Amino acid sequence: MDESKRSFLKRAAGLLAASGLVAGGAKRADAVEPPDVAPSMKAPGAGMSEYGSPAKYEVKVTRTGIRSQPGTTGSGASRAPLESLDGMLTPSGLHFERHHSGVPDIDPATHRLLIHGLVKRPLIFSVNALLRYPMVSRIHFLECSGNSQVLYQPAPPNLTAGQTHGLVSCSEWTGVPLRLLLEEAGVDRGAPWILAEGADAAAMSRSIPMAKAMDDAILALFQNGERLRPENGYPVRLFLPGWEGNMSVKWLRRLKVVSAPIMTKDETSRYTDLQSDGKSLMFTYPMEVKSVITRPSHGMTLAGAGLHQISGIAWSGNGTITKVEVSTDSGRTWVDAPLVAPVLPRALTRFRLPWKWDGAATVLKSRATDDTGAVQPERAKFIAEHGNNAVFHFHGIQAWSVATSGEVKHVYA
Repeated sequence: MDESKRSFLKRAAGLLAASGLVAGGAKRADAVEPPDVAPSMKAPGAGMSEYGSPAKYEVKVTRTGIRSQPGTTGSGASRAPLESLDGMLTPSGLHFERHHSGVPDIDPATHRLLIHGLVKRPLIFSVNALLRYPMVSRIHFLECSGNSQVLYQPAPPNLTAGQTHGLVSCSEWTGVPLRLLLEEAGVDRGAPWILAEGADAAAMSRSIPMAKAMDDAILALFQNGERLRPENGYPVRLFLPGWEGNMSVKWLRRLKVVSAPIMTKDETSRYTDLQSDGKSLMFTYPMEVKSVITRPSHGMTLAGAGLHQISGIAWSGNGTITKVEVSTDSGRTWVDAPLVAPVLPRALTRFRLPWKWDGAATVLKSRATDDTGAVQPERAKFIAEHGNNAVFHFHGIQAWSVATSGEVKHVYA
């Protein structure tokens, strides 16, 4: 048992003893007799199925905040219900979506990937050919650069954790290192950029630095052990760990090695960061250090004073989370929250902290630090530095108020 887990268990045990509780919400049994025979023990259960489904009691755990942009077909987003999830991995069926012209129906038997441009040998790959190459499996988060954009607004929105932060998800991605294919094509090492283009109706395209392509870029074919879902790029997508989601081009059809960024519509009119002085930042690739408490969070109600567990997630596109601090008094004091193993680079990291609530009104916050030394800023500081004209790369601290009634709401504090 690692030291952080041991510390967490000791702290939880101490709080249990101090509060006189068996566990949060648990009651002492007045008798030692076994319980009545449950109805489920009196008859055989259901049989097998070809593909598993959630329990019928969990059918309301679905993607949230589904919204299409006005005047468009299939352009919009859906969000992962973070407040209903635990651990570090996101089920593939709940992974967030962001599309620019809907989800294409692509037959893997006819789909092709072209590598051309400044290469010695232009190559065309079928999906079956890609499946024959050596593969790697890595656990990484994927975050839309517009995640949490509602927090630029001057008034706190009445939205759940999933609705504010749910354009982030974490999966095990399996595929072919892009470097292998570029080397096979004889890429010109002096060429600094690659144009990546998708096969959707929007022809989503981004200019990718060669350094990233030759480092940890993957041509992903599998997600969480199964083939990619259509909404996540089936049959093959580019995956760039830690970088804003639109860079990980879905339904990948073309990689062109070029001498300069192409300045596509998706990196000029879109996905640039408008600053308070009216200028825009371009090519801001990594997603910054960030965290959010998912339980308790907006829309929940604590069942009275006593022991509760604070739980949330933290992540950084620049490396590994090294610390998450939690404040239960609106930022006046902070305590380190134990991190749940495994703690991996560019992956969601779960944190949990036992908390004895005294029943008084308060505000909860979390603050993450990564291994570059970057610390998640307060929202007010972030807005002061960047202004509130932007819609991308928000990573300020999220605050939840807890009323004496136990009701949890979104606040700016």
